[in-house]
Amino acid sequence: MISVTKLLSGREYFGDSLRYNRGSNKSLHGSNREAGPVVVWNMTRTCNLNCVHCYMDSDAGRYLNELSSEEARSFIDDLADFNVPVLLFSGGEPLLRSDFFELARYTAEKGIRATLSTNGTLITREIAGQIKEIGIGYVGISLDGLQEVNDQFRGKEGAFQAAMQGIDNCVAAGQRVGLRFTINRYNFQELDRIFDFIEEKSIDRACFYHLVYTGRGSGMLDDDLSFEEKREAMDAIIRRTMDFEKRGLDKEILTVDNHCDGVYLYLHMLKKDPVRAEKIKDLIGINGGNRSGIAFGQVDPRGDLHPDQFTGHIKLGNIRERKFSDLWTDTSHPVLSGLRNRKPLLKGRCSRCRYLSFCNGNFRARAEAVTGDFWESDPACYLTDQEIGL
Repeated sequence: MISVTKLLSGREYFGDSLRYNRGSNKSLHGSNREAGPVVVWNMTRTCNLNCVHCYMDSDAGRYLNELSSEEARSFIDDLADFNVPVLLFSGGEPLLRSDFFELARYTAEKGIRATLSTNGTLITREIAGQIKEIGIGYVGISLDGLQEVNDQFRGKEGAFQAAMQGIDNCVAAGQRVGLRFTINRYNFQELDRIFDFIEEKSIDRACFYHLVYTGRGSGMLDDDLSFEEKREAMDAIIRRTMDFEKRGLDKEILTVDNHCDGVYLYLHMLKKDPVRAEKIKDLIGINGGNRSGIAFGQVDPRGDLHPDQFTGHIKLGNIRERKFSDLWTDTSHPVLSGLRNRKPLLKGRCSRCRYLSFCNGNFRARAEAVTGDFWESDPACYLTDQEIGL
């Protein structure tokens, strides 16, 4: 996750203390860790929508063997003992679980920052008030464009309007809320309109995701942007973020799932503001790039642990059988061990890139999806050979 706002302006938000702190980087990587990883728990596979790019392949079905409330509380207890800073409740649609509010409250009471990833369509005024009262730090509502484009991607007419009502209800309750927007060929031309929408709706935060070709998204390689379009999208994000800052608007803008964005920001600013560019270089160096399996992990509805949401086929163990903390510190699994010291394993352009220490090879799931080799180059890197020193 790249904080465009932090890199361009220095303005700091909660997550920046985890992303750009020298001490946290050491503790998350080292054996004597002071803090555990950020954890995503996909607490159910069931969803009221049917999104075309869903990495969980979620739908309205009911799935057996998902973690019970009691098992979830034990899981949360272990995360608290392991000093996990953030637990992101995701799905499917987490609000379809009847124990969501109970478990979110329990998480907050344990001193873990609870956050919620939702499609927003179920957030009534009452639910928004409950979310605020519990103390959930942030609600991320997934949109993939304005009305027609979003409803097409979400697989349900009216999804956009329902999500808009959810956003309005969060804003009215004083709940911090943001957009989660997956950039693709069908919506990237709407980026300026999305930024207008963020301002109009008093939305606090926006995360612009790059496609990862897993789950139902595995068939979307041809729907990804070209390298030139990715650069155009980043230029638009940079321009509009700087405009927000210039006008004093408190908006946190991030990009997700492509760490060459940080290098692109650095190279972009090197031409315009070399002093700021050096600060960007320092910050992305502290962050170290992709941290799947290092400072970030995912637990699926059945309790299986994975390096991130996109590596569902790689099972590091199950929290019903061993504690999360035990699994996370056991580097006998070759993929987990490899992710924590991946540079010698990387191949192709990634292995020879001058900015490898800033990107860390980007997304392994995307490399494997396209090449069949987990350690090959990430095909979504849009930096030129000249830019990366080849």
